[in-house]
Amino acid sequence: MLYRNLTPEEMALEVKRLSEQLQVAGRTDLLLHALGVSLLEELRLEAAKGKLQPLRITRDWRFFVGQCEVELQPVHKAVYLLFLAHPEGIEFKRLADYRDELADYYMKTARLLDKEKIMEGVNHLVNPLDNAINEKCSRIKNVFSAMMDEYTASYYIISGHAKKRIKGSQRIWYERLKVIALPRELVIFE
Repeated sequence: MLYRNLTPEEMALEVKRLSEQLQVAGRTDLLLHALGVSLLEELRLEAAKGKLQPLRITRDWRFFVGQCEVELQPVHKAVYLLFLAHPEGIEFKRLADYRDELADYYMKTARLLDKEKIMEGVNHLVNPLDNAINEKCSRIKNVFSAMMDEYTASYYIISGHAKKRIKGSQRIWYERLKVIALPRELVIFE
């Protein structure tokens, strides 16, 4: 069959037909290999777009998904805002590189705390030997998970994403990035 003469709609029907045949044959492993993980992630995001609601952040740093307020403490909001500002992701071990930006977000969201307390909190968050950042991300995850189903929450939480890096032909390593998968067009700053 010549696929270059098919319309995109006809190609989609052919992909569907072939994928159904692979499923019946019990070879979803081949289907996954053919599609690739990155395309699968894109498809997952596309499927979720219709279900995802905008995240609205007000001038006074209140967070809303739909009509529901996301109840977070100022430190959690600061961490969340930092990761929203970096859709490419951040490695926890490199958080010290973002110290000033994190401190700025924290000062905006915690106007009643003094600067010394804020900087003490930031220092805990960016210290790779301290578990503070994991605790804050866990709290953020719990808040979103209480508001929505697990699949939908996975787009709003700070979660892991490993990016493979190859240096030369001998060395392979992974960047363990943390990201918020929510499409940024669904983030509204008032």
